Amino acid sequence: MEHKTVVWEQLGERPVRQRLETGLEVVVLPKPGLKKTYATYATHYGSIDSHFRPPGAQAPVHVPDGIAHFLEHKMYEKPEGRDVFERFAELGAYTNAYTEYTTTTFLFSATSEVEECLKTLLTLVEEPYFTPENVEKEKGIIEQEIRMYWDMPGDRLRSNLMHALYHANPVRLDIAGTVDSIRTITPDDLYLCYETFYHPSNMVIFVAGDVDPAHIIDLIHAWEARRGLAAKAPIERIFPEEPPTVAQKRVEQVMPVALPLWLMGFKDTDTGLTGDALLRRELVMSLFWQMVLGPSSSLFHDLYEAGLINERFSSHYASSKTYGLSMLGGETPDPERLEAEVTPRLLTEPLRLPDLERIKKKELGEFVGLFENLEDLAYAFNAYYFRGVDLARVPELLDDITLEDLEEARQRHCREPQRAVSIVRPPRS
Repeated sequence: MEHKTVVWEQLGERPVRQRLETGLEVVVLPKPGLKKTYATYATHYGSIDSHFRPPGAQAPVHVPDGIAHFLEHKMYEKPEGRDVFERFAELGAYTNAYTEYTTTTFLFSATSEVEECLKTLLTLVEEPYFTPENVEKEKGIIEQEIRMYWDMPGDRLRSNLMHALYHANPVRLDIAGTVDSIRTITPDDLYLCYETFYHPSNMVIFVAGDVDPAHIIDLIHAWEARRGLAAKAPIERIFPEEPPTVAQKRVEQVMPVALPLWLMGFKDTDTGLTGDALLRRELVMSLFWQMVLGPSSSLFHDLYEAGLINERFSSHYASSKTYGLSMLGGETPDPERLEAEVTPRLLTEPLRLPDLERIKKKELGEFVGLFENLEDLAYAFNAYYFRGVDLARVPELLDDITLEDLEEARQRHCREPQRAVSIVRPPRS
């Protein structure tokens, strides 16, 4: 079959893409000379996708929170006790999987036996096996994982902030769900979600390494042809309306920590973006936070010298089509003073052209460096792919961003009605 080669001239890369008859997109990035091959099989399905209408269905369905994460775990269990982890180990490969708000990804990393590893990855993702017995067993495992997160101060800090920022958007919920929600999951629920979201039309395979793209694509094409599946229409995802203001201004919790943990969040109201618009928004916000509160900024220096933060203090922006938010925080001996110092200066710190140009170069360097780290590259590719973003657009969009763009974003984003704070304090002695 004829394959499409895309030339990313600024990056010196030539990914090869092919959309199969099943709707599955396959992208292979040849990296001659690299010893390691990294492959992912990802679905546009994450923890926020609990209310949806499957293609061809009359009525929408609502499944338990945490089911996407639960399903990811169950994919590793196969009939007759076959152990996928053991098979990858026999091939000298590493495998893992993870679930996020909007995606679930299965992966392997290998230095040999790439073809067999790829077949094992295809088997892993394409052979669901759910029984009442193995589902009940998994509930106990997931429940232990959830309770473990309850005991992690950093996780509670972030989870509490998400509940404070959002009224109804499912991004406010923990990815693993709750003990009560996972207890209601049935094999029928899992098969429904698998058949809806693990259809090839909703998935992408990404392979990077010293491989022959045509051979890899032809192998996957022949494998997929045996399944006899046809492309499907997009899934209708249903989300509740979300007010622009935060649900709660402040959340505090007492846990065994040496120093208080402080996290401030700003809820973005500019949502619904995809493609270049979404990528540009992320780049603008990344540049803004590096300029205003990055390690080389005046504000970071002042807070550090005052003993209010340490070198692990950080700020970042994250978004998808249905949400966007900024988080900034870390350890501090005085949360109230830190908040009083930071909040007004976010709106008054000067934005200077030399700083912008310097940070643009740093951002571009880090982006180019992605292509030498296959794991980070695959993560970035999948995160952007399902949001309609072309990775190759980063250099051009980055170059076009101005100080005026950053100032406009600041004025729209760092507003009091969109701000919430989460604090974890140590017990009183």
